[in-house]
Amino acid sequence: MIDATPNEKAAFVHGGCCGGEYLDSIGKTDLETLNPDEWLTFIEAVVTGYCDHLRALSQRDEQHLRRLDPHEVPF
Repeated sequence: MIDATPNEKAAFVHGGCCGGEYLDSIGKTDLETLNPDEWLTFIEAVVTGYCDHLRALSQRDEQHLRRLDPHEVPF
């Protein structure tokens, strides 16, 4: 990704942590040793963690913007 936003960068970290948690749960750290099902689950953990975190940050940002005075320019 080129020029990731701060929210995207935070979501990268969160997704990576989710993938790491999955690897810890199966007792493996070497990606080369994962079988196809473990690889798929690892990727799912990373992508789901990324998307869920990005969605949560987006909702938080939207709530913050809604609380701003509508008559003020927010920049």
